[in-house]
Amino acid sequence: MAEPTWLTIARELQAIAQTGLAYTTGAFDKERYERVLTLAASLMASGSGAELEPVLELFRQDTGYATPKVDVRGAAFVDGRILMVRERSDGLWTLPGGWADVNASAAECIVREIAEESGFEARAAKLAAVWDYRRQGHVSRHPASIYKMFFLCEISGGSARPGVETSDVAFFASDALPDLSPGRITAAQIQRMFAHHDEEQLATEFD
Repeated sequence: MAEPTWLTIARELQAIAQTGLAYTTGAFDKERYERVLTLAASLMASGSGAELEPVLELFRQDTGYATPKVDVRGAAFVDGRILMVRERSDGLWTLPGGWADVNASAAECIVREIAEESGFEARAAKLAAVWDYRRQGHVSRHPASIYKMFFLCEISGGSARPGVETSDVAFFASDALPDLSPGRITAAQIQRMFAHHDEEQLATEFD
């Protein structure tokens, strides 16, 4: 499902304004970029049904050159089944993962996420895919531009133990997936992880 046009335009306007405010030295240019930022927030608020001020405050939190945010997800398997966690926030299932942290590599981030959310120790073995969030058919919409990095991981220890953000941990077969958290994962993405697990020679996928 394609995202609405208002979201695409508002996100790009916000990025233009953020980058312009980071580099401009002229008072008049700064005023213009502030106006572009306000217009972007107005469009986002109008399209999403939110209030203007919270959206504008959210936009102003990011400074410097505008770049996509990075989300990491780990696909770990035992006996042909994939490790998944249930999110406390919506009660639905996803691959362990979340936002990448500053001062940590993407591989280090996914190892930490798996430990925190599932209780298992793991290592990142292969970067299977780097996908643009907006092109992957996620049902929910996000104001930021996001790259999702999927790693095949090997479990090396630990045991199933939910974390602060998760309420359950389990392994699932490809034909028996649970109800998925649509803003975090899609069934198609999980099936591609099964394919990479079954065919190790597959190249990293990207869009």
